[in-house]
This record gives sequence, C-alpha cells and structure tokens, in this order.
Amino acid sequence: MRSTAAFLVVALIWFAGLLAFASRVQHQTPARAPAPAQGIVALTGAGSNERLAAAMGLLEDGYGRRVLVSGVNRMASREDIRNVSRAVRRLYDCCVDLGFTAADTVGNARETADWAQAMRYNRLIVVTADYHMPRAMLELNAVLRGTGVTAQTYAVPTPALKDRHWWRNPRAARLMVVEYCKYLAILGREAVLGLGPREAPAAQSKATS
Repeated sequence: MRSTAAFLVVALIWFAGLLAFASRVQHQTPARAPAPAQGIVALTGAGSNERLAAAMGLLEDGYGRRVLVSGVNRMASREDIRNVSRAVRRLYDCCVDLGFTAADTVGNARETADWAQAMRYNRLIVVTADYHMPRAMLELNAVLRGTGVTAQTYAVPTPALKDRHWWRNPRAARLMVVEYCKYLAILGREAVLGLGPREAPAAQSKATS
C-alpha cells in the first residue's frame, strides 16, 4: 500500500512538472525583439531551417555581429547551409561561422563557449526551438558559469506545441514528454554536481582538449 501511494505521489509530481514545462515551452516564443548582442548562436536539430532563418534574420537586422551555426552535419557544405538559411550572401560570407564538432546539446554548449571565447564575446543570443530552449540553456549556463558570458534566448515556435490541447496530438505529446524527461535528467545531473566542488570552465576545457 505504501509503495503504491509513493508511486502515485511521484507520478503526480512528474505530471505537474510536465504541465509546468509545457507552459514554459508555450511561452518561450519572444514577445519582443532581443537586446542587441555581439554573437548569435543557432543550434541545429529538428526544424533547423526555421532556426537558421531566424538567426540570419537577427543578423540582418543588426542584433549581432556574427552568427555561429552549431552542430552542422559534416556532410553539409557552406553553400548548403546558406541555401537552407536563406541568408543574404554578403552577410553570410563575411559573418557566419559553421561549427562541426557538436553532436548533441552538450556539444552545442561547449562549441558555443569556445566560439564566444575565441571571438571575445560576452553577450550572446541563442536561437533554437521553443521546446529545446530550456534544456539548451541549462547546458549552456553550466558551461558558461564563471566566464562572464551571458546569453539571452530567442525561441523559434513549434506550431504543434502552441495548441492548448497539444496532448491530443500524439506527435506533439511525444515530443513534449521526451524533451521533458531529457530536461529532468539534466536537472538531476546538475543537482548531483552541485553537491561537490565544480571545476572552472577553463579547467574543464584543458582537461578535455
């Protein structure tokens, strides 16, 4: 009986967290333009076309000096990315960097931090999908902690998740639940790491280089 009650309590907490996460995702889309920054970072993944187009739009409008496209497929060429992003060639040729090392969100965070350090940027705009933004910022903030680099969000909306009844759409429900579980995993990792001393980002970089 106690184990059943404990399971129900955990399930209730998990479900309440899912609803809170869904609400956060639905309100990720920016209501206004971001503050001008130095660098703009587009994280690739599902729906990359929209993410890249949004990042290039910010560049064209003068919200940053350069764009990093993080996590580019090694088989893609610069011209492939330009076509997908619909970028103005003049700006693309002068002000867009492609990152090929990141294979996941952790890699995106490290690639972004390395780029910001190389460019000597301390203000970034991060562009990714609305559902991916909470986890992306957890990873990025963990890497940027203590570096003096700040990042603001610019979320690209996912139409299926904007519906009030997103749970009725199997594809949208699966996307939301899977992303929520990934987010919880990162929260758990950060909670465990917070129990002990943490290496400075510079030390971490040297250890992995």
